[in-house]
Amino acid sequence: MTSNSVTPPTSEKQKFSVRQLAVIGVMTAVTCILAPFSIPIGPVPVSLTNLAIYFSLYVLGMKKGTISYLVYLLIGFIGVPVFSGFTSGPEKLLGPTGGYLIGFIPMAVLAGILIDKFSNNWIIAFLGMAAGTIICYGFGTAWLAYQAHLDWKAALFAGVIPFIPGDVIKIALAAAAGPVIRRQLIRAGLFF
Repeated sequence: MTSNSVTPPTSEKQKFSVRQLAVIGVMTAVTCILAPFSIPIGPVPVSLTNLAIYFSLYVLGMKKGTISYLVYLLIGFIGVPVFSGFTSGPEKLLGPTGGYLIGFIPMAVLAGILIDKFSNNWIIAFLGMAAGTIICYGFGTAWLAYQAHLDWKAALFAGVIPFIPGDVIKIALAAAAGPVIRRQLIRAGLFF
């Protein structure tokens, strides 16, 4: 007699632990809380979305930080008012500022890779977040120009130029505080 051995599902290695999923959920909630608060200064509002993403990358790392942002996008897409100005839905993603929301994805990936590799080197982390933000600007500007029927120059002045000083401050804040937060999480055994 031969017996077929079947490995029970409980012995498979989990992709994410319950604790990791909980921390991803917490950082998604932080993004959902901070992102809706915005200051309208034209077609593109000033928001804290990118700051929440930068901190998520320090707390979770690139992969889980990007997943946290994707969950946030899904929450807003299905109708929960978590986008800037407490808006939501597919029309927001397809509207004039939707390119910035999509542009945050490659921003998170690029910045997250550099933060993961050089989390204690604030200059490289700063440059990684800045480069990611420039990519986000590219996505957002292209979509804003298309949706609002603007030329590139007008789209840059509506969706990028006014935001550069504030984004530099957000990046500097994340580059200064992020490594401290990450070190504390590692010491507490909460960084994975």
